[in-house]
Amino acid sequence: MPLFHYRALNEKGETTKGLVEAESAAAAAESLAARGFIPEKLKERRPGPSPEALRRFTEGLRPLPAPDLILFTKQFSTLFKAGVPMISLLDILARQTENRRLRQIVEDIRQAIREGSSLHDAFRRHPEAFSPLYCSMIQAGELSGSLPSVMNRLKYIIEHEHKVKSDIRSAMVYPLFVVVLLVAAFLILLTVVTPKFVKIFARSGIDLPLPTQISMILYQFLSRHWSAALLILAALTGWTVWYLHTPRGRFLKDYLLLRLPLVGPLVIKSAMSRFASIFSILQASGVAVLDAIAILSQTIGNTAISREFDRVRVLLEEGRGIAKPLQSANYFTPMVINMVAVGEESGNLEDMLKEVSEHYDAEVEYAIRKLTDAIGPLLIIFLAVLVGFFALAIFLPMWDLTKMTRM
Repeated sequence: MPLFHYRALNEKGETTKGLVEAESAAAAAESLAARGFIPEKLKERRPGPSPEALRRFTEGLRPLPAPDLILFTKQFSTLFKAGVPMISLLDILARQTENRRLRQIVEDIRQAIREGSSLHDAFRRHPEAFSPLYCSMIQAGELSGSLPSVMNRLKYIIEHEHKVKSDIRSAMVYPLFVVVLLVAAFLILLTVVTPKFVKIFARSGIDLPLPTQISMILYQFLSRHWSAALLILAALTGWTVWYLHTPRGRFLKDYLLLRLPLVGPLVIKSAMSRFASIFSILQASGVAVLDAIAILSQTIGNTAISREFDRVRVLLEEGRGIAKPLQSANYFTPMVINMVAVGEESGNLEDMLKEVSEHYDAEVEYAIRKLTDAIGPLLIIFLAVLVGFFALAIFLPMWDLTKMTRM
């Protein structure tokens, strides 16, 4: 059945846009009128992506900013508690948000609910903005009648994860800045400083030491084949980006990340904190254990650990409890397994998971500080190696020249 783009006036006299499915333009106009809209423009959607679809696709490649999502969740919970009807609630949120992309998403959700969709199904239509965890918790809150408390838990999760990611990004800013400066210094020394001395050394006829020969080879390669080097670098970068977006590439990247010293333990501790926090909230929200594990598999943030969740889910389906399947999986620490086992036996799993989450939150903060403290000496070592290499490349031949003049 054809789809028609429409622009129409709603009951409040505001302009709204969207898509309507109908046999013909006349049928589309009748469908809009039945919903209380006054059509201003109708146009059948042609095959192929429209400019609006392309814009939404490119925007969908970027995740929704966490501060905007936190504010939306907080406002949603507040308005819902105040007893504002859902359509009016979404209309208020659409008008208040400054994020154009989020505004369009909220308007689409409002339209879907007007057409009879449930709240969680309307949210699931926008996976680029709302994760499976977000949608599943809304579904649990909708079914149990505890949507405000669920929204508060969602806000806590988003804020917590945003804080952890911000801490890690802040810890990486200085090292990345220093690495960029080191690369720039290397290129300047190689292409500007070294050639001036190489000409002097070549005229003198002395035997050049190995560091100087390496510098000369690198300089000649860059000066003669710089365009080819740029093309190779661009091709390698493009292939790497493409490969890391494939399932195999994501798994390999995440698997190797877990094997790195300092970084690997930090990733595992962060994943354990996220697992315990989200699992605890899902349990409190009434989400079934199997559904909770499936949600965690999609939201844990590491493909290698996600595969372990899939294994755990298979064992859970066989009725082996929770602690034993976790014990047979990789990456789950003894503390997590023991606390889950105690929680299962005592019927107090939610509180045990909260304690695990708080413990690993502190562990993550300590691991970030440890990583930051370790990066400083490593950068100093790299800087010393770089400076030492060029010092040897320049001063060893100069030393030989000095000895020749004294003879």
